[in-house]
Amino acid sequence: MVGDAKLPPESTHFGYANPEAPKGGQFRRAAFGTFDTLNPFSLKGNSAQGLNLVYDRLMARSWDEPFTLYPQIAESVSVADDRSAITFTLNKNAKFQDGTPITPEDVEFSFNTLKEKGRPNMRNVYKLVKKVSKKDAQTITFTLGTGYDRETVMILAMMPVLSKSWWAGKDFNKTTLDIPNTSGPYKIADVSAGRKITYERDPNYWGADLVAAKGQYNFDKISFDYFRDQTAAFESFKGGELDVWVDSDPGHWVSSYDIPSVSSGMVKKEEIKHGRVERMWGFIFNTRRPPFDNDNVRRALSLMVDHDWINRNIFHDQYQVTTSYYPNSELAATDVPSPEELLLLNKYKDTLPTEIFGPAWQAPPSGSMVATRANQVNADNLLKEAGWIVRNGLRVNEQTGAPFSFEIVLSSPEDEKLAISYKKALERLGITVTLRTLDAAAFQDRLSAYDYDMILHYWQNTLSPGTEQALYWGCAAAKMNGSFNFAGICNPAIEDLVAKIPNAQSREEMVTTVRALDRILTWENYAVPLFYSDHDNVAYWSQAAHPEQPSLYGNILESWWSIHPDAPTPQ
Repeated sequence: MVGDAKLPPESTHFGYANPEAPKGGQFRRAAFGTFDTLNPFSLKGNSAQGLNLVYDRLMARSWDEPFTLYPQIAESVSVADDRSAITFTLNKNAKFQDGTPITPEDVEFSFNTLKEKGRPNMRNVYKLVKKVSKKDAQTITFTLGTGYDRETVMILAMMPVLSKSWWAGKDFNKTTLDIPNTSGPYKIADVSAGRKITYERDPNYWGADLVAAKGQYNFDKISFDYFRDQTAAFESFKGGELDVWVDSDPGHWVSSYDIPSVSSGMVKKEEIKHGRVERMWGFIFNTRRPPFDNDNVRRALSLMVDHDWINRNIFHDQYQVTTSYYPNSELAATDVPSPEELLLLNKYKDTLPTEIFGPAWQAPPSGSMVATRANQVNADNLLKEAGWIVRNGLRVNEQTGAPFSFEIVLSSPEDEKLAISYKKALERLGITVTLRTLDAAAFQDRLSAYDYDMILHYWQNTLSPGTEQALYWGCAAAKMNGSFNFAGICNPAIEDLVAKIPNAQSREEMVTTVRALDRILTWENYAVPLFYSDHDNVAYWSQAAHPEQPSLYGNILESWWSIHPDAPTPQ
């Protein structure tokens, strides 16, 4: 995206892959819910887990770099100086699993199909293409029209390539369990609708020696067993019916592995460090609604989370306190603004909080009676400044007498303990809070319609932020149902910065712009940030192994292998 690629042209594999890893064995993983389609690119249906194993793309991401692509179906690429066009020369060896070659006609068919019928993120980018032209039997060019940015060619380069002959005449927007003709390192071997899907390594995979594949995709079979809930799946793992368990629950990680297979060494527990951006998880204010359209109100409520108590008592001290919308990365604002950041921020100095021009935001001190009392006094003063006073023990509007009450919408019963802690803290200010836990579908409906006062939810950023930033923080997205501007943010300074990010000419310029944006997001108190982790908790049976050096993005399961590859596969 910006800067130089990490690997020189003579490289044979990614740094997090072991080119000597043996092939063979099996790898059994868990999935949740159900599935009813083998097409992951359509909005229709629930697609099966693991389909990335069967669909190659024009170019492949390296998980050791923020946003660098390496050859896959495209052997080489040429980009116009102004990034207004990209030309792909296809690898002559690239073929689908039925042995037919991958051609520019397949690429053009894939582009047209995904532009008209694919997922919204694909449609939004692909519609920026003005012209598609095929030079010869290996070459295809995409010329961009108005509205493109520097990231557009990168997204085009990650296009999956569909078999035109297989898909022709089929309804792309219908669910299908017919096994498609694909080009990846695995084939779909067996499908039990909604229950299990098994992939089998293709011994004749055309791209096995590419940098993007060498040392990866080592198991002969990879399967995903579907479960209704985490409890049932974990029991299956403990019983040896699954080979790996990625544990996202810190309490579970600390307390649930006192089992013989762990003490004997048959199951290993590892905390694998990563450098990816963690999610910005927190209580998100809907600023479209009063009283959360008032910054003093938001700031007051942000003082009332006791991070120290919650982390210790609910999360077993497994987390770090979030102080950024880009936690665990170089994108997070730190210390005072650099001169380069100030050049971006000073334009809006008269309209931004003065704190933005000082030290980066930090969570208020917590964990002691003194800190709790000080935070409560400060919050009380801020609420009074905003016109909310206490009468008969209740916080009310000074002019109307209306009580200060609101609802927090939750997506999971597991979040209730955390929300109750916050509710009790706000009761000390005389604020009445109602908690409402919804199932996944109902929560998504409320989320899409921005129908809430506050939600416990998150934004997921990456090490290569781009056009999606406008969907998170932009004015247009704030008015667009189904977008990701959960807080209803519409701020001229933010609008300016999110437009600059995708067009940064260097990594340094992009990082500077994101850090300036981070200062505004944190000091404007659009959410109450909670916690993040800088590692992955992974448990696995000892017949599996992984490279010693994790990627920048952490644990990459595609790089694992079997220590006993010749052992018979259990049925």
